[in-house]
Amino acid sequence: MASDLTESKVQQALEWAYDKALNGIPGTGTAEELAKQYLSDNESPLDAVNSLIRWQNTKAATSGFLTGLGGIVTLPVTIPANVASVLYVQLRMIAAIACIGGYDPKDDRVKALAYACLAGSAAKDILKDAGIVIAQKIALNSLKGISRGTITKINQAVGFRLLTKFGTTGVINLGKAVPILGGIVGATFDSVTTNVVGNVARDTFIPSAKTVAA
Repeated sequence: MASDLTESKVQQALEWAYDKALNGIPGTGTAEELAKQYLSDNESPLDAVNSLIRWQNTKAATSGFLTGLGGIVTLPVTIPANVASVLYVQLRMIAAIACIGGYDPKDDRVKALAYACLAGSAAKDILKDAGIVIAQKIALNSLKGISRGTITKINQAVGFRLLTKFGTTGVINLGKAVPILGGIVGATFDSVTTNVVGNVARDTFIPSAKTVAA
């Protein structure tokens, strides 16, 4: 239930989902593998990301894809499965976009930016409050200026934003999650919200992306 959730539990869910996005869940590839696939199938990083976002809005939202998330049942018991499944799929997309842009998703600074992307249109405000302005793709060398304190501030702000997005049903607004046959968690994603999250990640990690729609 939403009333049982706290910011610390949301942070736990973020950490779990990001780890699974990078290291994989049985039946699904890692974010890096996803990035390599789309880079090989497209002419440019921007094309690869746009294609990935389109795919995320369609095939990734089908029950056929989500039934492969068997590993989702290994999530921490204190985290609602619907929340963890949504965060996993969204963060896998964001981390793959970061990879396509040439970033190392294992870097804590990149992870903090990935978390911020989950906030969608609120991401810029979160980063601005932390002293980071996204007028264009964040340069790789500028990441060095992001301190540990700034990372903590971003993560806390994202955790608070996500916590406030839990309604009385306990379903996060980043998507809608429902149990499916066999007890495996599946999700029907709001394609509009998913598209916003993907576009924010593209604006953050891919050069010259702002003037091109997915």
